[in-house]
Amino acid sequence: MFTLLRKLIRKYPHGSQRALEILPGLVSWSFILFPVWGSIFWPVGVAYFIIAFNVYWLYRSMVLSVNAVMAYYRIKASEKYDWMGDVRGFADWQEVKHVIVLPTYKEPGDILVRTLRALENQTIGPKQIIPVIAMEERAGKEINESRVKQIEDEFANKFEKIMFTYHPANLAGEVVGKSSNAAWAGMKIREELKKHKDWDIEKMTISSVDCDVALHPNHLAALTYSFLDDPHRYRRIWQGAIVFYNNIERIPWPMRVFNRIASVNNMAQLGRPDRLINFSTYSMSLKLMDSIDYWDTDVIPEDYRIFFKTYFATKGDVEVEPVYISVSADAAEAEGFWKTYNNTYEQVKRWAWGTSDDAYIMKRYIMDTEAPFWDKTIRVFKVVEDHYMWPVNWFIITIAANLPPLLNPTFSRTVMGKTLPQVSSAILTLALVSLAVMIFIDFKARPKVEGLPWWRKMLSPFEFVLLPVVGFFFTALPGLDAHTRLMMGRYLEYRVTEKKA
Repeated sequence: MFTLLRKLIRKYPHGSQRALEILPGLVSWSFILFPVWGSIFWPVGVAYFIIAFNVYWLYRSMVLSVNAVMAYYRIKASEKYDWMGDVRGFADWQEVKHVIVLPTYKEPGDILVRTLRALENQTIGPKQIIPVIAMEERAGKEINESRVKQIEDEFANKFEKIMFTYHPANLAGEVVGKSSNAAWAGMKIREELKKHKDWDIEKMTISSVDCDVALHPNHLAALTYSFLDDPHRYRRIWQGAIVFYNNIERIPWPMRVFNRIASVNNMAQLGRPDRLINFSTYSMSLKLMDSIDYWDTDVIPEDYRIFFKTYFATKGDVEVEPVYISVSADAAEAEGFWKTYNNTYEQVKRWAWGTSDDAYIMKRYIMDTEAPFWDKTIRVFKVVEDHYMWPVNWFIITIAANLPPLLNPTFSRTVMGKTLPQVSSAILTLALVSLAVMIFIDFKARPKVEGLPWWRKMLSPFEFVLLPVVGFFFTALPGLDAHTRLMMGRYLEYRVTEKKA
């Protein structure tokens, strides 16, 4: 079968690409519409499907809550741990340097300054850090020059070196976005390496860091230890826990709920090595990144792409290792409720657009003959499962159980028709235990904000009553939007999330 698929991909490269791009939308719409038409023509099949899906959802919820608890306490312990005490046990620790790539467009200079201050305060010391401010020429000369001046005025001679790169606009074959900008920065880093004889590529890491991220003071020390201690350091990608807590109390209620759930989910994912893939802010050895020629220029989402690019380039020898340190990022924010809503929606749609990488991943999977078969199969299946089911989950767990009795009066008079909503509700009620755990972890993990009104603190746990509404507008709808656009060939243009200083 694989031989035939390989021949088809070689013979019809464009056709196979489009077929695989159509697949996510086709699958998600099929699952969403199945309870509608199936309720009329095959209600029993729909009933069993819904019950099975709800049991599966309960299982995933319980696993998520257990992992969230374990990850939270490991993060708290890791953030307090004296990583530098362990790092100093390596004779060559001072030779390690960390390249931090910060892609930016028109974000305010104060945002970048905040991120650089967090780097300056790393316990490993700023002289082992090389920030790379990856700017876009299309942002405009005035904006770029003002930010360069602001950064140089505060951070001159603080780091090993600060690099400023300027990604040209409208390069042939490129897609505007973070990945192409980072790729240009990577090319400049390679050039800079040749100028510094004291920079040893085998003792350097490179991190892709969103420009609104404030790394915990222990982050790079923990990374240094993991890097030096791992004999397979050139086959590792390190991932911290992305939490959207920098501005969580400033954003409106519905968007706050979404970002609180997303933060706990990101913590929990560190405990799932079978599902852990680098996301948003991550690190690897510079040697590994250089060997794969840095990021690709023809995609918008770069994180999953970079994992599978390294995975197949190394014949399946790459693993993502958790770094149990929180990575504090900004939630999407703008002036007023509706602009913040729109920013959040667009951000999630961009995340969901990660399914556009599935065509690349599946083609690499089919064409590859060197990575271990079952390892690559499980990895690809789990990614495809998460991406394809992104818009589907909400519809199945919230409204599907009511459709067979509603659309098929004959079925509604059967025992199964009468009990389906009750059985489904009972299963999902058990999943509320997981939600309670996530609320607890969020309460413990969320930084305490001075001056927050007492009534906001009291109402905080009850904000999750909006979760069904939030799930529709910030998970199902943007996911379905992204899948449908990809299916119809209406490719997403990169839209930078507005940042507030």
